[in-house]
Amino acid sequence: MDLRKLKTLIDLVSDSNVSELEITEAEGKVRIVKSAPTPVAMVTSVAAPVAAAPAPVAVAAAPAVVVPEAPAGHTVKSPMVGTFYRSSSPGSKAFVEIGSQVKEGETICIIEAMKILNEIEADKSGTITQILAQNGQAVEYGAPLFVIE
Repeated sequence: MDLRKLKTLIDLVSDSNVSELEITEAEGKVRIVKSAPTPVAMVTSVAAPVAAAPAPVAVAAAPAVVVPEAPAGHTVKSPMVGTFYRSSSPGSKAFVEIGSQVKEGETICIIEAMKILNEIEADKSGTITQILAQNGQAVEYGAPLFVIE
């Protein structure tokens, strides 16, 4: 079975209410079973004599969530979903670089959405200290693009 097809089947099972899927083809048989989350056991003590000690209960700790440190300065965020470009065309110079002085209203990048090139302007005057998006990268609404100090 093709790996892409297998991955698609796994995604289908994980995103649906189906707990088990079995497919038989000429090349072989595949069975995908979604495991249920492990319930947390609650242990209460009883004031009655017990012949044997209760079995220990293992509780898995939740993984620590790493929160990225917010960059210092003003963050320019994407006003739309699209593709981020630092220049107006592939061969031309980027609108801004790290260390560039920008004025409020000055074009700092382009986001292409539905074949339309939208110029994104600086919403604050200052110096570009960080460029947080990669040229040609897809960006979401509200994604950080630049830091201006």
